Amino acid sequence: MDVFSEAVDRYFSPGTDARILSAILRDIEKTVIMKALERTCGNRVAAAKMIGVHRNTLSSKIRKYHIDVGGFKR
Repeated sequence: MDVFSEAVDRYFSPGTDARILSAILRDIEKTVIMKALERTCGNRVAAAKMIGVHRNTLSSKIRKYHIDVGGFKR
């Protein structure tokens, strides 16, 4: 079994929400945004370009996920 399959299996534990796909996609999206911000030292324009979204979309998602961009700046 690959690492991705093992990670997804954690969402199928007893007592999990019936909306597993939504939870997985939300967590992946947040992780991708955080990795892009990490690699760009918090530069939102560069991070947005890296993941292929408009900077306004990225800013909206940063607010949605309560991501502290200041923590990525060097």
